[in-house]
Amino acid sequence: MSDPRLIVGLDLPSVQRAREVINEIGDAVSFYKIGHQLAFAPERENGLHLARQLIDEGKQVFLDLKLLDIDNTVANGVKSVAAMGVTMLTIHAYPNAMRAAVEAAKGSDLTLLGVTVLTSMDDADLEEAGYAMKAADLVHLRAKQASEIGMGGIVASALEASAIRSVVGDDLDLVTPGIRPTGADHGDQKRVMTPSDALQAGASHLVVARPIVAASNPREAALVIAQEMVNV
Repeated sequence: MSDPRLIVGLDLPSVQRAREVINEIGDAVSFYKIGHQLAFAPERENGLHLARQLIDEGKQVFLDLKLLDIDNTVANGVKSVAAMGVTMLTIHAYPNAMRAAVEAAKGSDLTLLGVTVLTSMDDADLEEAGYAMKAADLVHLRAKQASEIGMGGIVASALEASAIRSVVGDDLDLVTPGIRPTGADHGDQKRVMTPSDALQAGASHLVVARPIVAASNPREAALVIAQEMVNV
């Protein structure tokens, strides 16, 4: 039986390739993340169509679209996503956007995740973008705001998981991308952690993309990671 804490990121250029990977993985995984690349794939049936198909097949879907707009636009987007039967959706953790999203998701099973600081960004990147705060401080602030506003969880680096748990407690989901098995290439992620270390630090769900979808045997790669998670 697959571990629902493992989310495979379908960071792939086409729905056709994503479907091939899903078929190769089989019953080893039950939870998939669809982001911008696949959601906006140039095929007639893009990643949003795939999301609906996966839901119909009994899979869980995490739409990583990082919504941020005026309140009304965010609210209407959240209502549409909730109606699809999606399990998780990301919102950039700006207070107004989160408040609008939480209100719009009431009565649904949709878990809203606040994106604190992208795992590809470090202190130097934030300084260049005009932020006066260090990455860890900004993550701490946005996690606190997300908890107070009523979000269902947080997306953050596993390196901040322990500190975030001290702010939000055990009730919120803590979804950590940037997960790399021991010895794997870090790619474009600057703040990464192994699966077992991330869970021990307080993560509730792990997002793993490249180490699985780019593997010569995606099913075996997923099973290896799941095995590392089993005793945590």
